[in-house]
Amino acid sequence: MKKKATVGNVIEFKNGLRGVVEKVNENSVIVNLTYMENFHELDLNERTVVNHKNYKVIADSM
Repeated sequence: MKKKATVGNVIEFKNGLRGVVEKVNENSVIVNLTYMENFHELDLNERTVVNHKNYKVIADSM
């Protein structure tokens, strides 16, 4: 089974976007995208929701 993210983990999802997990819900995580160096260039919201099936953990809690 795939590793479920915890608060503080860095995850990657959807074509290389990365963010820091701020909250873990039953079926998803809330991710802060301002972690990415190019965040302001991408014109994204600061946070997004990602289903557990749709990400991989790339770094443990910072």
